[in-house]
Amino acid sequence: MFYDQKIWVGTDTDGNPVNLLPHMANRHGLIAGATGTGKTVSLKVIAEGFSDMGVPVFLSDIKGDLSGMVKTGVYNANIEKRIGMCRMPGFTPKSYPACFWDVYGEQGIPVRTTVMEMGPMLLSRMLGLNETQSGVLNIVFRVANDGKLPKKVDAYGQIIDAPLLQNIADLKQAIAYVGAHADEYTVEYGNVSRASIGAIQRAVALLEDQGGDKFFGTPALNIADWIKVDEEGRGLISILACDKLFLNPLMYSTFLLWLLTELYELLPERGDCDKPVMVFFFDEAHLLFNDCPKQLMDKIEQVVRLIRSKGVGVYFITQNPTDVPMSVLGQLGNRVQHALRAFTPLDQKAVKVAAQTFRTNPKFDTEEAITLLKTGEALISFLDENGAPGIVQRATVLPPQSYMGAITVEERNEVINQSEFKGVYQPMTEQNNMEQVPVAEQPVYQQPVMQPQQGFMVLDPTTGQYVQQPMMQQPMMQQPMMQQPMMQQPMAQQPMGYPQVPTLQATPVQPMASTATAQPAVQTMLVMDPVTGQYVQRQMQFNPATGQYVPVMTEEEKKAAALAAKEAEKAAKEAAKAEKEALAEARRQRADELREERAERARVNDSVLGRIKNTAISSATRTATTKLVNGLINGIFGKKK
Repeated sequence: MFYDQKIWVGTDTDGNPVNLLPHMANRHGLIAGATGTGKTVSLKVIAEGFSDMGVPVFLSDIKGDLSGMVKTGVYNANIEKRIGMCRMPGFTPKSYPACFWDVYGEQGIPVRTTVMEMGPMLLSRMLGLNETQSGVLNIVFRVANDGKLPKKVDAYGQIIDAPLLQNIADLKQAIAYVGAHADEYTVEYGNVSRASIGAIQRAVALLEDQGGDKFFGTPALNIADWIKVDEEGRGLISILACDKLFLNPLMYSTFLLWLLTELYELLPERGDCDKPVMVFFFDEAHLLFNDCPKQLMDKIEQVVRLIRSKGVGVYFITQNPTDVPMSVLGQLGNRVQHALRAFTPLDQKAVKVAAQTFRTNPKFDTEEAITLLKTGEALISFLDENGAPGIVQRATVLPPQSYMGAITVEERNEVINQSEFKGVYQPMTEQNNMEQVPVAEQPVYQQPVMQPQQGFMVLDPTTGQYVQQPMMQQPMMQQPMMQQPMMQQPMAQQPMGYPQVPTLQATPVQPMASTATAQPAVQTMLVMDPVTGQYVQRQMQFNPATGQYVPVMTEEEKKAAALAAKEAEKAAKEAAKAEKEALAEARRQRADELREERAERARVNDSVLGRIKNTAISSATRTATTKLVNGLINGIFGKKK
C-alpha cells in the first residue's frame, strides 16, 4: 500500500508501520518462507505499492493467483480482521493496470525473441549442453556473425536481405551447415565434431517439442513496452503466465535471466534516483542457481550488482534464503522473511543462517521467531534512509487491495483483447489475417483460371533427390461480381535456402474446374544448381517408380559419366593392386628378419664363447639332473648302506 510517499508493507507489534523507502527500492530484495506462509500476499502488497508509486512491475505468475491484480478486491471478514490487526487508517479495494503475457501465446500476449538475441551462453543453458557442446554452438554463432551462412532466397531465387538465426528452423539449418563444412572452419574457429553437432541437434529438437519454436521468432519483444504508466500515473504490471513454462524449469529460469540481461543492456545508466525505473520479481529463484556453470554465475552476479545503477530493482522469491548463493544474497538489502520449518537438522541449520542475516532486535529472539511466525506474519528488514540495514521487525503484512485468487478465462481474455499490445506481437502472417479491410474495398473474384503449371526443381540435401516446388503463373482474374470479404491465406513458412511458394485463395462465387494441364514425362524446368546456387534450364524426366524428377543426361554427360566410371574402376583396381603388393612386401620383410635372427643365433653358437657357454650349460644340466634322479631313488627305495 502506497501511503505517505512510502510503501507500507506491514505493522509491527507496537503498531508502527514498516515501510519500504522508494529511493532504496532498487537495492534489490528477498521474499522467503515455506509454502503457505504468505509469500504471495507480501509480493502483491509490494507490487501494488510500486504501481501506485508510478513504477512499472514485472511478475512471473506460476500458480495463476497473481492474475487477480486486474480485478477489484473483495471486502470480507478476513480483510476486516487483518485491517484491524494492522491498524490501517483506511482500506479501499481496487484493481490495477496489468497486461498478461505468455511465451506460448495462450494466456496472454506472445513473448518472443530471436535466436541471435538470446546468444550462445543462455541458449546453451536452455538446451542443457556441456562445455564442449557449448563451444561448438558458440562457433555456429561466430560463423553467423561473420556472414558465412548461406543466404535466404524467395520464390524467384532472389536473395532476401533478412537477419539470420531468427527462429528454430534457422538455428537447425545453421548447425547442420557448420557440421557439414566442419573441415573448412576447424582452422579458423576450432574443432567441430560430428558427435557434438548431433547432440546439439537433439537438444534443439527437444526444445522445439517443448514450445521453443513459439518463443523464438519475430517480431521480438520490445522491453520498452513494459516500462509504461496508465492515465492515472500508475505503473503497468506485466504478468507473465508461467504455469506451462514452469514445467520446463531450465527454460523458465533461462528466459527470466534473458529478460534481466535485456534490461541491463538496454537501459541507460542513471545512478541514484528517487524511485526505481522498473521492479522485477523473480519467483522460484532457486531454479536460476541450480547446476549453474561458473561462467553463467559470474554473469548473474554482474547483472545483479550493476543493474541497480540502471534504476531496476530485482526481488527474488524462494522458500529458503540458502537457495540463493552468498555472492548474490549479499546484494539483497530489503528482506521479508516468513516462517521456516525446522523439522530436520538441515532445516534447523537453515533457520540459524537466516536469523544471522538480520540485524538483531533486542525485543525477541530472531531464530526462535522464524519458526513461530503465523501465516501472514513476517520478519521484515528494509534499508533505512542512509542505506544501512534496519533492525528486524516482527510484523503483520497488510492485505492486498486487489482480488485474492485467480480470475476466470473470460475475464483474462477480456483484459487481453483490451490491451494496447493486442496484435502487436503476433507473427507477421497472423497480423495479415487480423487486418480488416472495409467490405466496399474487398472485391471477390471467381475461382482463378490456372495456367499450365511450371516449377522449380530444388535439390533436397537430406534425401539427395530433386524436389519440385510448383509455382503458378499469375492467375487470370475475372471481373468482380459481388462485394464480399476475401479470405487471405498466409504464405507458408519454408526452411532457409528454399524458395517460398506464393499461394492465392479466394472465396468462389461459382466453383470452376481447373484447366491445368498434366505435365509431360520429360519437360524443361528451372533447376537450382547446387554448386552455384543459380537456376538454369534443364531437361527433367519423371521417374514413376520413385515419384521424383531426375535430370535427363545429354550425350556428353553420358560420355563423361562413363569415362568417370572407368577412371573410378581403374583407380579402384590400382588401389587394390597397390595394397596387395604392400602386403606381400611386408611378408617378405618379415621373412628376411626371421632369417637374420636365425643366422645370428647360429653365428653366436659357432663361436668359441658360444661353444664354452653351451658346454657349461650342458654340464650343469647333466649334474643337476643326476642329483635330482638320485634324490628321488633314495627317497623311494632308501639310501644304500
